[in-house]
Amino acid sequence: MADIKEEFKVSGEMLLKKVKELIKEGNIRRITIKDKDGKELVTFPLTIGLVGAVLAPVLAAVGAIAALVTECTISVER
Repeated sequence: MADIKEEFKVSGEMLLKKVKELIKEGNIRRITIKDKDGKELVTFPLTIGLVGAVLAPVLAAVGAIAALVTECTISVER
């Protein structure tokens, strides 16, 4: 089965909300956040069963990135 990749362009203020939505969908293998120039800022591998306390540091890091960027791209591997 081939990997499916999608990209979403979002503003910094919408970054955390979009990442939470994607995680809630549950069929994500990896999320990569890139700045507006396409430079990779961070990649989070997501495994089935990733919940609660394990997600807290991921979401905290996404929140910190959101505070620093005005616009970015979320690349999703399903």
